[in-house]
Amino acid sequence: MSEILSKILHKYPAKEAQIIQKAFDFAQKVHTGQKRDSGEPYFSHPVEVAKILADLNLDCETVSAGLLHDVLEESDAKPEDLEKEFGPNIAFLVGAVTKLHRVSYGGDKGFMENFHKMILATAKDIRVVLIKLADRLHNLETLDDYKGNREKIARETLEVYAPLADRLGMGEIKGVMEDLAFPYVYPQDYKKLLDLTAGQIVENKKYAEQIKPAVEKILKENNIGYLAVNARAKHLYSLWRKLQKYDFNLERIYDLVALRVIVPDVASCYETLGILHKYWPPLPNRIKDFIALAKPNGYQSLHTTVFCQDGQITEFQIRTPEMHTNADYGIAGHWSYKEATNLLDKKYSWLRQLLEWQKQNMTASDFWENAKIDFFKNRIFVFTPKGDVIDLPEGAVPVDFAYAVHSDLGDKCSQAKVNGKIMPINEALSDGDIVEIVINKNQRPSRDWLKFAKTSKARAKIRERLRLVS
Repeated sequence: MSEILSKILHKYPAKEAQIIQKAFDFAQKVHTGQKRDSGEPYFSHPVEVAKILADLNLDCETVSAGLLHDVLEESDAKPEDLEKEFGPNIAFLVGAVTKLHRVSYGGDKGFMENFHKMILATAKDIRVVLIKLADRLHNLETLDDYKGNREKIARETLEVYAPLADRLGMGEIKGVMEDLAFPYVYPQDYKKLLDLTAGQIVENKKYAEQIKPAVEKILKENNIGYLAVNARAKHLYSLWRKLQKYDFNLERIYDLVALRVIVPDVASCYETLGILHKYWPPLPNRIKDFIALAKPNGYQSLHTTVFCQDGQITEFQIRTPEMHTNADYGIAGHWSYKEATNLLDKKYSWLRQLLEWQKQNMTASDFWENAKIDFFKNRIFVFTPKGDVIDLPEGAVPVDFAYAVHSDLGDKCSQAKVNGKIMPINEALSDGDIVEIVINKNQRPSRDWLKFAKTSKARAKIRERLRLVS
C-alpha cells in the first residue's frame, strides 16, 4: 500500500501531498486489524478508492476524503474530529458519503430515500458522487470475495451508478462498471455473449491492428499530424444492449472493434474524415457528427463506418485529445473545483433540475420514479424546425417535446409533424427526428395525456392544467 501511496503523492504539490499523507495515516490507524471478506486488510479498500480518484486527477481534498470515507462507520471518530483534523470540506465529503452507505438497495423506501440524499449532497458538492463512484468501482472489482448479496450490489450499479457516471460523461468508468456488474445480474446472457463474440472480437482486433499501419500512412501522406491511432473493443454490456435491438445478429454490429484517431484540433477531425472517405467509401447513414452536436453528457467525436481494406466494414472515431479525455472521464477529466462548479451550472444543469423538484415537495418515491425516466433512461436528440436540439428520454412522445419547448405549446398541442409527416401526439419519437408541433387554440390537455407523456415536466404541467379546469 505504501507503493500505491507513493504514486498518489507524486501527483500533488508538497503541501497537498502532506494532507493526503495525513489522511492515509489517520485511516490506516482506524482500520488496523479490520479485514475484508477476502481476508485482505480492510485498509486496502480506501487506498484503492483514493488511487482511482488520483488517477482521475481530482484534487487533494477528494483523494483525502476517499482515504477517509469509511472511518466514521468503522470507528468512534466523529464528524467534528474530522473537521478539526482536515477542515470543513473534507469533513463534509466524508460525512455525505457515509450517509449513503447506511441504507442498502432493494427498490424499497430506504433505497429511494438514500438516492434522494445522494442527489442533494451531490448538488452541494459534485465530489460526493465522484467518491461514491470510485468506492463502487473498487467494490465491483472485488465482488467475487463479497459474502453478501452480490446481485443486489450489481443490479444497483446497472440501475443507478453506471447511468449516473454516464450522465456525468464518465464513459470509461460507466463501461467498466457495467461489465463488472453484468455477470452477476444476467449470468446466462453474459455466458452466451462470451460464447457468441469471443472469436469475433479476437478476429476484429487482429484486423484493426493489421490496418493500423495503412491508416497511419494515409494520414502522414495527407499531412495530418495525428497523435495516436488505437483499436478499441466495445464494452460487453453495451454490446449486449445493442444486440438486443438487432435480434442478436452480430453481423449488424459494426463497432465491435473501432479504430480511434486522435488529432490535434477540430479542423483536423473533419479533414481526417474527408481523407478516410477518399480512400474507403462510407456506409450510407453511418456518419455521426457528435462535435457539432454533442451528446447530452458532453461527449464529442466524429464517427464514420467505412468499407475498409478487403471490404471489411470498420468504424472510425475521430477526436481531439480534449474530446478523448472528456469521453472517458467527463467532469473529472479536466478537474478544478471552480470549473466543476461552473459546469454544474451549465453542462450538468440536470442536477440543478433535480434540485428544483424539492420545491414541489416530492416524496422520495416520486423523486426516484421521475429520475429513472428523466435522467437514467437512454437519451434521444430531436430537433425543432429551426435546428434547435431538444434532449429527451427514450420513449418520449410529441407532447413531451412540446412541453420541453414551451408550456403553452404543450397545452395547445394537437398533432405533430415528424420529418414532414403528420403523426399522433402519443407516438414515440426517434433519435434525430425533426418535430414541428401543430397547435389548436382551443386544445386543452386531457387526462388521457397522462397515459403516454413520459417526462416529469410534461406530466406536472398536464396535472396543473387539469386542476385549473376542474
